[in-house]
Amino acid sequence: MSADIDELRRLRRARDQMDREYAEPLDVPALARTALMSPAHFSRRFREAYSETPYSYLMTRRIERAKALLRRGDLSVTDVCFAVGCSSLGSFSARFTELVGETPSAYRAGDHDDLRAVPACQTMVLTRPRRHSTHPRAEESSFGEASVAAPA
Repeated sequence: MSADIDELRRLRRARDQMDREYAEPLDVPALARTALMSPAHFSRRFREAYSETPYSYLMTRRIERAKALLRRGDLSVTDVCFAVGCSSLGSFSARFTELVGETPSAYRAGDHDDLRAVPACQTMVLTRPRRHSTHPRAEESSFGEASVAAPA
């Protein structure tokens, strides 16, 4: 097996961990350990393989899950923020607005009846968050306030 295929498998293992454990506090060093790489090498290779940083990928997953919870309508925006693993309501709201194009409150208040008849697997595709901001956000590779561990 080539080194590239092995490396992609290890990167996929870390990506799958983010998919499963999106609500947990994750950071690049822990994800790099999952992929058996140094944090810097992991961040570089993840971005090359998936065209986004580990932080961006995790936040997209979190916002994706947040959208589903907000559509249910039984949780407050604050409850959803913490349920998906974010630690700051302001940062969660800013990132949600950047990716979805409207605030979490506006999204929650919206009419989502048209999605009730759509199978869940299709709903995921139809509602996948996409960047709406005209100013690309700088993605830090260190793990401080703007990191996977403490989502912005």
